[in-house]
Amino acid sequence: MSSEQDYVGSYASSVVTIAQPPVDIPTMAITPTNFAVIDLDAIAYNVAALKARVGPGAALWAVVKANAYGHGAVPVARAALAAGASRLAVARIREGVELRQAGIEAPILVMGYHLPNEAEAAVAHDLIMTVNDVAFARALDDQARDAGKTTPIHVKVDTGMGRFGLLPEELLDFLESVTRFPHLELEGLWTHFATADEPDKGFARQQFAMFRYAAFLARDRFEIPMLHAANSAAILDLPETYLDAVRPGIAIYGLYPSGEVSMDAALRPALTLVSHVGRVRTLPPGASVSYGRAFIARRHTRVALLPIGYGDGIHRLLSNRGQVLIRGQRAPIIGRVCMDNIMVDVSAIEGVQEGDEAVLIGRQGDEVITAEEVAAWAQTINYEVTTALMPRVYRDFRGR
Repeated sequence: MSSEQDYVGSYASSVVTIAQPPVDIPTMAITPTNFAVIDLDAIAYNVAALKARVGPGAALWAVVKANAYGHGAVPVARAALAAGASRLAVARIREGVELRQAGIEAPILVMGYHLPNEAEAAVAHDLIMTVNDVAFARALDDQARDAGKTTPIHVKVDTGMGRFGLLPEELLDFLESVTRFPHLELEGLWTHFATADEPDKGFARQQFAMFRYAAFLARDRFEIPMLHAANSAAILDLPETYLDAVRPGIAIYGLYPSGEVSMDAALRPALTLVSHVGRVRTLPPGASVSYGRAFIARRHTRVALLPIGYGDGIHRLLSNRGQVLIRGQRAPIIGRVCMDNIMVDVSAIEGVQEGDEAVLIGRQGDEVITAEEVAAWAQTINYEVTTALMPRVYRDFRGR
């Protein structure tokens, strides 16, 4: 067997090894210090709300790539399907394999780039592939033939993102080539918007017009059952883009793509990030906190240690600028965020003690810290705030 065959043959088993905790660790006996509460009822509510907004004319495909934007792919996928999603979408073949190994049977579209030596895993797990090059199409056709299957494929049209996909002028020749493979079935064309979440929707509408024209020419020569384009921002602001299916991502997690889209969908954030106070002590004036002495106390300062840091997904840019909630009040992060710890000033909060819950994202009492607020402190977007959460942050799934 060649080294390439060795790689492909071990593909699924490697996923199992990575996805499952070592059997000798008593995970159920460990009380997590840091955890993300995932409200699956909120996921279901958001999917149902988006589905109602789109109406019966377009199917809803839930995007659960990147571990469901940090929320946990398998439970989120199940909740989304139960709430009315008809398909799932991921970026990597490995992500689709994980869903299949969890027993999920719904159609799964893989939207990202992949290598020819991944075709065996794609066919074996009945994944619907986005195909944008002949080499992968040939590999997929070979694997489908050997498995006695016909594999549906989608083709992406690059109308302005400038990354993965075929330019409109390349599309017809590529479809001519790919439709010659007898074990591939051309099921759909799609595109992705670059600026649908910005206040000026002009370029998004230009992209959509380009896509519709390319699809018109393609359908004149080929049978293509499905067209899809709308992401979360387009679902909220561009109803003309719904077509045969929509692909909400960030919105199913109760987060908006930006502050420049309609927010009348009343989405419910599904994630609350919790840590605990590990130690409280009072530092005298002149004492420093964390690496580089980036914080030096000017007065007696009561400091609480939280055992969570950038190794868990807390952005280092929150150093000396982020906040957390303890006892329903805001406590500023002081000093540099460490790999495993952050320190917060609790001088203004009475009674803080070891074991108190600290909320980094979400509500505590009458106060709330949103993923958007954290993103502003970290000079990024809410997408990155949730997807950055590492596996060692325990996910506590509730509801459904």
